Amino acid sequence: MAAHPQSEQAAGSAPRVYVAGHRGMVGSALVRRLQAQGGRTLVTAPRAELDLLDQAAVRQFFACHQIDEVYLAAARVGGIHANNTRPADFIYENLMMQCNVIQAAHQAGVQKLLFLGSSCIYPRLADQPMQESALLAGPLEPTNEPYAVAKIAGIKLCESFHRQHGRDYRSVMPTNLYGEGDNFHAHDSHVIPALMRRFHEARVQGRPEAVVWGSGRPRREFLHVDDMAAGCVHIMGLAPEAYWQPGHDQLSHVNLGSGTDVSIAELAALLAQVVGYTGRLVFDPTQPEGTPRKLLDISHIKALGWQPQISLAEGLKRTYTWFLAHLGAYRGAD
Repeated sequence: MAAHPQSEQAAGSAPRVYVAGHRGMVGSALVRRLQAQGGRTLVTAPRAELDLLDQAAVRQFFACHQIDEVYLAAARVGGIHANNTRPADFIYENLMMQCNVIQAAHQAGVQKLLFLGSSCIYPRLADQPMQESALLAGPLEPTNEPYAVAKIAGIKLCESFHRQHGRDYRSVMPTNLYGEGDNFHAHDSHVIPALMRRFHEARVQGRPEAVVWGSGRPRREFLHVDDMAAGCVHIMGLAPEAYWQPGHDQLSHVNLGSGTDVSIAELAALLAQVVGYTGRLVFDPTQPEGTPRKLLDISHIKALGWQPQISLAEGLKRTYTWFLAHLGAYRGAD
């Protein structure tokens, strides 16, 4: 089973860190951050060489490569349309990848692991901003419930390995992520890449108007993927007694967000400005728009010494620059 070291540090001194899902937007941002910090030997394996849905293959990978730490960023992800139309894919593939990697890591003696979840784990009508304690306190948003259930299972899996086996398996719950390397598929992408591509094409083709799904009233929080990566590495660098605080053993995950939100209408206007589209924005309330508001309470991670650095306006400009540089070659080009 092949693995690909991503740095030149000598084995034996630097910890060997496996980033699962290194070619996705989240995983590639983690690789950038870890490479910039240095002091680690990064290990990756593309999907063609390691299918994370194959339990035996994942177990063999861990048995062969002496992994010290894991960042579990591999996931089946998509926007509201993809979640709504392929729920079986989202719950099955995420459950299998999580279970295979976490169990194999434990069997191979890996002591440190970070699981990346999603803010959709919280109830549809949770109090805002959403605290970590809101987990399992109410019904989930129906449009992405299967995905959310899978992510909740991942949190509980890490928590259970900590409780039963003493493993230092931590979880972070990022808010809506965007940035370089995003998926700009016309139907399966999240709101920022979907609108960015739609407005870009409307500008290039000279269309007088562009459609935005929903009423524009729901509010969303967004975090640039490089801020997410910095937060994840920060969480992994904490001493166990800082993360697993006495009296807080059930706080098995930490929110990771920007701490601010905008309406979809405000986001659309900002995106149109970044793209240079001056046509009319038409809101289509017949299309699904998800939960009314999703804003994370990030007071816990701030108390642990981290806060975001990239504003939404700056992050959108950086993302559009990347999009333009990868026209015709970006993920989801069709």
